[in-house]
Amino acid sequence: MKKLLKALRWYHLLLVFTALTFSFKVADNYFELSKNLELYASVFREINTYYVDEIDAGKLNKKAIDEMLKTLDPYTNFISEAEAEDFRYQMTGQYGGVGAQISQKENYVVITDPYEGFPAQKSDLRAGDLIIKIEGKDIKGKNTSDVSKLLKGQPGTPVNLVINRNGQEIPKSIMREEIKIKNVPFAGLIDANTGYIKLGGFTQEAGKEVREALIDLKKQGMKQVILDLRGNPGGLLNEAVNVVNVFVPAGQEVVSTKGKISEWNKTYTTPGGAADATIPVIVLVNRGSASASEIVSGTLQDLDRGVVIGQRSFGKGLVQSTRPLNYNTQIKITTAKYYTPSGRCIQALDYSHRNEDGSVGALPDSLRKTFKTKNGRLVFDGGGIDPDIKVSPKPYSPIALTLINKQVIFDFATQYRNKHETIGESRKFSLNNEEFEAFKKFVAEKDIDYSTNTEKELEDLKKRAEEEKYFEAIKPAYETMKQSLKRDKHADIEKNKEEIISLIEEEIVKRYYFQKGRTETSFNHDEDILEAMKLFAEPSQYQKILQGTPAKK
Repeated sequence: MKKLLKALRWYHLLLVFTALTFSFKVADNYFELSKNLELYASVFREINTYYVDEIDAGKLNKKAIDEMLKTLDPYTNFISEAEAEDFRYQMTGQYGGVGAQISQKENYVVITDPYEGFPAQKSDLRAGDLIIKIEGKDIKGKNTSDVSKLLKGQPGTPVNLVINRNGQEIPKSIMREEIKIKNVPFAGLIDANTGYIKLGGFTQEAGKEVREALIDLKKQGMKQVILDLRGNPGGLLNEAVNVVNVFVPAGQEVVSTKGKISEWNKTYTTPGGAADATIPVIVLVNRGSASASEIVSGTLQDLDRGVVIGQRSFGKGLVQSTRPLNYNTQIKITTAKYYTPSGRCIQALDYSHRNEDGSVGALPDSLRKTFKTKNGRLVFDGGGIDPDIKVSPKPYSPIALTLINKQVIFDFATQYRNKHETIGESRKFSLNNEEFEAFKKFVAEKDIDYSTNTEKELEDLKKRAEEEKYFEAIKPAYETMKQSLKRDKHADIEKNKEEIISLIEEEIVKRYYFQKGRTETSFNHDEDILEAMKLFAEPSQYQKILQGTPAKK
């Protein structure tokens, strides 16, 4: 009995010591916080009072906050009152405006992609139209951010433009509307049995849009589906759960979150019935697939509900929450990490362990932990979602990249649209030989100077030789090689004809059928889609992968 009482006394003392230690730690943290806030205020006050020039207090404070948050991770951000509208668009996909993408073209801003069904398209604004005036004011020299602010505004208010189309100035009065960008910009059939759903974001109602698209495609006879998450940067976590719920029955764990504060420790399960819990699914991902995209692809992979095809995804396993601050500002702060049903967190960067210079690096494959899917397949944490079938993306040729970056293909498509009022069906459109010859003549009139990879390596060799004092000895050979590699623009275009034609066709079709047409045109040459179609043609191979056959490398 004495031993028991003695043990209880020691246990009581240990609890008291632990509580006191925790209290001292909390008090110490608050002291450090208070001390540093006071120090910051003192520095700010002294600068404001004594600095030689006038300061912009708001701008200086914003810079200080941004630099502080940079030391944490790239996703913890301060949102000023001026940025609130852009942030709302990111979360909801909604804004007041005309509904068009724009880009810089020399000294003006050009329409690149009017959204189908919205004011810009209904007012016959076209890709290639230069915006030269807004509300009577010349906007020469304005950048895309400046012009975007002028085009946006309260729904129901007009905005008056003057555009330049093919050398002709055309006035346009456009009534702004509430623009809601769809999470599913396109859904359709690739063939009689195969459906395709492009999911571009995870704003509100993403799950509903995917569900409705799936149900509609099934009515058209679809028996298997491709869910395209490539380039999807993510969004709302609950919408990721809703998208998974389209393919997975109620009550299934989709994702769990764990943070420093216990309120962020949550498990999310599918809330309702699936739209179809058995239809064969292939998910497409690439390096641009992040966050919510990785929850969907990783969960469907963990549950052996679908095959993932493409390239390793981005690797963002962090959850952000928005907290209100004073003066209509907010902070988007990383509050937790998320984990897929197998228990893995796919965060590629470890922000808790930094290099000496403060940078962070990708987690080596040797340090990635192994987990198992529902059927026992091996999957890994710490580096994005590894596809079950990896497809190496074909890099664009230097000439193709130049034609894209210098907007040569874009300008040719604009010229083509100005000369042709209509074209045939998007899937049947093809550039004929006469039109391709016209494109080559069009290119010949443009300045499209570029360097091939071989030329770049030759220049690197020259620099090294000069540094090591060998260049004079190899100069004759260098000059001979340089002349041999001198570009012939027509030869390069002909050599990469197939690639360039596909790019031209997509751009031209987009002028008539918008994003829907561009997507449909890509079906015939998209490597990931072709790989998916190949797998669907072999149902036994599809099942073998889900049952544990080693993934292709």
